[in-house]
Amino acid sequence: MKLCSDKLVEEERRLIANNREYNEKFEYASNRIKTSKYNVITFLPINLFEQFQRVANAYFLFLLLLQLIPHISSLSWFTTIVPLVLVLTITSVKDATDDYFRYKSDNQVNNRQSQVLIDGKLQNEKWMNVRVGDVIKLENDQFVAADILVLSSSEPHGLSYVETAELDGETNLKVRQALTVTSELGADMSRLAEFDGEIICEPPNNKLDKFTGTLFWKDKKYSLNNEKMLLRSCVLRNTEWCFGLVIFAGPDTKLMQNSGHTKLKRTSIDRLMNTLVLWIFGFLICMGTILGIGNSIWDNEVGIKFRSYLPWDLWIKNPIFSGFLSFWSYVIILNTVVPISLYVSVEVIRLGHSYFINWDRKMYFAPKNTSAEARTTTLNEELGQIEYIFSDKTGTLTQNIMIFNKCSINGRAYGDAYDELGGKMEISEKTCPVDFSFNSLADNKFRFYDSSLVEAIKLGDPSVHEFFRLLALCHTVMSEEKSEAELCYQAQSPDEGALVTAARNFGFVFRSRTPETITINEMGKPVVYRLLAILDFNNVRKRMSVIVQNPEGQIRLYSKGADTILFERLHPSNEELMYVTSDHLSEFAGEGLRTLVLAYRDLDEAYFNKWQKMHYHASTALENRDEQLSALYEDIEQDLMLLGATAVEDKLQEGVSDTIANLTLANIKIWVLTGDKQETAVNIGYSCNMLTDDMNEIFIISGRTVLEVREEIRAAREQMLGKPICNGHIFPEKNGPSQLRSVVEETVVGDFALIINGHSLAHALEADMKQEFLNLASMCRTVICCRVTPLQKAQVVELVKMYKKAVTLAIGDGANDVSMIKTAHIGVGISGQEGMQAVLASDYSIGQFRYLQRLLLVHGRWSYLRMCRFLYYFFYKNFAFTLVHFWFGFFCGFSAQTVYDQWFITLYNIVYTSLPVLAMGIFDQDVNEQKSLVYTRLYEPGQLNLLFNKREFFICIIHGVYTSIVLFFVPYGAFCDSTRDDGQHLSDYQSFAVTVATSLVMVVSVQIGLDTSYWTAVNHFFIWGSVMVYFSILFAMHSNGLFSIFPGQFPFVGNARNSLIHVTVWLIIIVTTVMCIIPVVVFRFLKLDLKPSLSDKVRYMQRARKKLRPTTHRMRRVNRTSSRRSGYAFAHQEGFGELITSGRNMRFNNPSPALTGRFMLSSSSWIENLRKKTTDAVSMNSSEKNVKQ
Repeated sequence: MKLCSDKLVEEERRLIANNREYNEKFEYASNRIKTSKYNVITFLPINLFEQFQRVANAYFLFLLLLQLIPHISSLSWFTTIVPLVLVLTITSVKDATDDYFRYKSDNQVNNRQSQVLIDGKLQNEKWMNVRVGDVIKLENDQFVAADILVLSSSEPHGLSYVETAELDGETNLKVRQALTVTSELGADMSRLAEFDGEIICEPPNNKLDKFTGTLFWKDKKYSLNNEKMLLRSCVLRNTEWCFGLVIFAGPDTKLMQNSGHTKLKRTSIDRLMNTLVLWIFGFLICMGTILGIGNSIWDNEVGIKFRSYLPWDLWIKNPIFSGFLSFWSYVIILNTVVPISLYVSVEVIRLGHSYFINWDRKMYFAPKNTSAEARTTTLNEELGQIEYIFSDKTGTLTQNIMIFNKCSINGRAYGDAYDELGGKMEISEKTCPVDFSFNSLADNKFRFYDSSLVEAIKLGDPSVHEFFRLLALCHTVMSEEKSEAELCYQAQSPDEGALVTAARNFGFVFRSRTPETITINEMGKPVVYRLLAILDFNNVRKRMSVIVQNPEGQIRLYSKGADTILFERLHPSNEELMYVTSDHLSEFAGEGLRTLVLAYRDLDEAYFNKWQKMHYHASTALENRDEQLSALYEDIEQDLMLLGATAVEDKLQEGVSDTIANLTLANIKIWVLTGDKQETAVNIGYSCNMLTDDMNEIFIISGRTVLEVREEIRAAREQMLGKPICNGHIFPEKNGPSQLRSVVEETVVGDFALIINGHSLAHALEADMKQEFLNLASMCRTVICCRVTPLQKAQVVELVKMYKKAVTLAIGDGANDVSMIKTAHIGVGISGQEGMQAVLASDYSIGQFRYLQRLLLVHGRWSYLRMCRFLYYFFYKNFAFTLVHFWFGFFCGFSAQTVYDQWFITLYNIVYTSLPVLAMGIFDQDVNEQKSLVYTRLYEPGQLNLLFNKREFFICIIHGVYTSIVLFFVPYGAFCDSTRDDGQHLSDYQSFAVTVATSLVMVVSVQIGLDTSYWTAVNHFFIWGSVMVYFSILFAMHSNGLFSIFPGQFPFVGNARNSLIHVTVWLIIIVTTVMCIIPVVVFRFLKLDLKPSLSDKVRYMQRARKKLRPTTHRMRRVNRTSSRRSGYAFAHQEGFGELITSGRNMRFNNPSPALTGRFMLSSSSWIENLRKKTTDAVSMNSSEKNVKQ
């Protein structure tokens, strides 16, 4: 360790087994975990400190302190402390509840029992008491307490099976094995207690698939890797017991290292609100300054005349000081322009939107019992503003369930269905599959439709037999025979499982394996092959091979891999067969199938023995082991004899094509970022209609060097723009780079697509080229990035976020998608075949890709619409409420006297107007869900941020200012000369306050009625109920009862009754309400006629054609006929060949809506359309077609 920035940075870890005294010198972390933030003592101070770090809370605390100063406050302290305490309490309860559940989870984990070897005996200890260097015992179905090195187990060769679902979501069993030297310790407690090996290894890190260390014991050293480690929270399966040495504990474990803090995501609405609140604070200061200056002038000119009979306080003799105090008084009074209840209301609305997503049965995926889930409540409205979607391919667009579909054997293609006359048939659910009843071990779920292949099998065609023999032998699948004729395969990839299952159904059944043998049933006869070597798969080799010896003693190498790799290694005699097979591969690729080429080689025994010796030396080398093995593999995998090729179908998920079409019509750009090969990704692109033969051009960037990539990018841009480009800019061009980007995107005519591989993308993302790459990609309708790493996925997302300033969404289903899911503004995880890591890292989870359109076009759009309408109305009602004080200041000597009663000020935002605006923010909708999906261009206002922005905010201010002027000056002018029925004046202060307050409640209630598009019983109850509650509280506060209990707080007995019984007062209220509402009604009517919005047109069209049957138009589907080569598409993992041959994994037992009317609606006058559409049905239909085009 070394000291860095006052903290110990661990460079390497050293420990000695069974030596706590030595290990404690390094002060390694204990095994106790703590994810909770508080305890009983620290909760209140820490939570309050966190809450007051929010500017709004600190601001209202500052106001509360000001209100405690009697010389500047004309309001009681309770007007601020009541809402502030309410907000702090609600937030504290929420934080305490969340933290309590974290505490319970921590406590449950920390108190799990573990058996620790102490002083030669096993003792039960809580997990939190386990220390680095302890030897612990695990039993079957137990969780692993810490990151441990496997020492020994109950299985042969020190083997252990673990389930890593808690770590990565995958339920497939993983195989781990102890060193041979430690596996000999067995379960002998005395020998385990005497074990004093020293471990030197890497420091704690978050790399789940990597571990590097060395064991020093008995003057020897042994290499350690990830295959010898059991990680915390894995579960021991199918293993009676195992012993392990604790390497990392508690927060140092890889699980906890991976559970770091996720970057806080905030919506554009949040960022805009923060800016607007700062502006409002500035506006508040300006109003306070104006009124403070007015107070100084009034005090100097007028107020001084009152001092002879109404003396001021002795310490207030200076008019300037009086104005200074008045400034702070008005800051207190006018603070309601940004009430604290705004933030509470926003969170309540977001919570309601999240529940709507969770409760949506139309996003429920029954086969997996998976519902949509909003895993965060703070990003809902951002779902309505997405401009770019970054999608994984396998498991996201496709099902990641592989099906053996077709094959090519010795130059003949199999897999198509034929009728009785020999004509090719379309395969459907009604098509009769091949009968496999001749094979008692066949998988009943397997379907194949070409009977000629079964006939070839039965006739004993040697090429066909050798083809399926290869599939039954060349793999790393594990077999578990639960009962006679009931086989269960555990494959490391769905591709490999599909191929072994196909061989099984065609009579070559893989039954079992040992480290030295593979047992298969060949047409009902058991055959045992001696397994001599496995040449393992990796991403560079793109192939795997096995070397086996049959019962006759013949040694043969079987290989399967990418066509581009194996074709280079074929014997020259295979040239003609290679061309035929290549044509078949092109046909398979054109159908979007994933392909593998199969080949074999007969080996001379002498040659193999020599090669085997070299292989042994290379596999035990301490340096350059991988390079030496790779060279040996390359040497023996030559002069192969071609057998044929397989074609596996990775089916598209249901509704993918329609979903992509809908989202594209909503002006959302979809980029596919996949680790799969280029050919396969392109074929899926065609299947999804992301790529079509009608496109102007499909650009493929495949350069290997920086210069090649740069030239390809510039050439593509020149072709798109029809202009030469110099140094990344159109030439000649006078516009700057920022102007250029917008001009470029507008001047491109036609549909283009961009395909780029991982090597080229690495260069394209370099600092001096990424802007050019982004400019090119932005001009394309479709972008597909192939063979990209998880880091590159995140870099592409970050590039668009940084330079396009667009709202991004990333969607995936695997651990390799986590980085881009966390980087994007919105991360969506799909519960798929690749585990749950993507879901756990996501903001929203869904069961299928097709639900994404509903999540965005319905829930996202509604959430954005509701939040924008909520904010507009909320700011409006508070400006109208607060600015009345500003106008009153000019008529009360700038004395900071309030217009309203103090209790009205307190209850206005938390009782009188809170529920109606919440109802609108939670339930409102402009058009229903069906029309939201049909008219996808309704989504565009969110992308353009049209519904609430700085312009709309200023309109809201103007509206609020106008309303406040009417609210004050109409009653003020009317009260000047009005009299009651008995001839007395109406113009007392309390009657004026009641009249203005009542007018305000009526105006904002009518206004929210006008703003509400979708009325529910809740809206009616909240709006009119709030009005009734206002009058109930008003009369209660002016009653004898409250006066008798709190005479100091409610002194104006009977004022409400005396004011509201007069017709004049009600006339003033009605006139005030009408004057506030009429301009709004007129403006909206003119806007609807002259410049209707998209939703206005849709609503009108539905009313106009409600008696007519809607016409359905379906998008023309472009069938994929062009020939594309598909090569290696194999999701296998490196390392399992070594496991098999070493015997470490052996167990010896006696395993759409119709795409209707989505185009931009016309902008013709609403009234003109009305005349046209009501003339007759024919003209209406004609007009509707024009609207949709």
